[in-house]
Amino acid sequence: MLTLIIQFLKKMNNILCGGGMDRMPGWAFRIMASLFRVTDLFRSPAHRLDPFDIRAGHTVIDYGSGTGRYLPQASALAGENGKVYAVDIQELAIRSAFRTISRFGLKNVIPVLTDGSSVDIPSGSADVILCLDMFHMVSNPSLFLKELKRLARPGGILYLENGHQPRATAIEKVLQSGCWKIVSETKEYLTCTPLDKTKSL
Repeated sequence: MLTLIIQFLKKMNNILCGGGMDRMPGWAFRIMASLFRVTDLFRSPAHRLDPFDIRAGHTVIDYGSGTGRYLPQASALAGENGKVYAVDIQELAIRSAFRTISRFGLKNVIPVLTDGSSVDIPSGSADVILCLDMFHMVSNPSLFLKELKRLARPGGILYLENGHQPRATAIEKVLQSGCWKIVSETKEYLTCTPLDKTKSL
């Protein structure tokens, strides 16, 4: 049953949120939120971020935070001296982030609405950037990855899921951007670090 629900969710996401559309329509966001509420009953997102190197005191950017389902764990991992930016292009996602903050009493989470090309966060802020299940929606990957590099501290880490696109496509976009080096990959995501300007691909 759970597998069927997850497969249905992925198919709906592909239909409603096709590649390169940047901003999910409000009605599609509401459907996605409803489906996540159901799937989260069977598989809690509470430990989804365990594989990522988020430590106490870190500044984390959850880019494409969506329904905010990972914010409680990100907040706990970053700790009281850390900070979590919940970034999204969809206004409903920002409202959802504020509701999550209120519900769980998250004091270190800051919702940020982006226009898709720039984010109102200081340069060199992020120790960890999470881009989970959203990269396929980015219409200008090179511009997007350049902005992520601006946000990252030297030695910062980007965890990038393919989204609903082939791994080879995601890798090609990363390499073409000239901003990030892929240092490792798993079945679920790529781990990237910012490229030094003095180094070439």
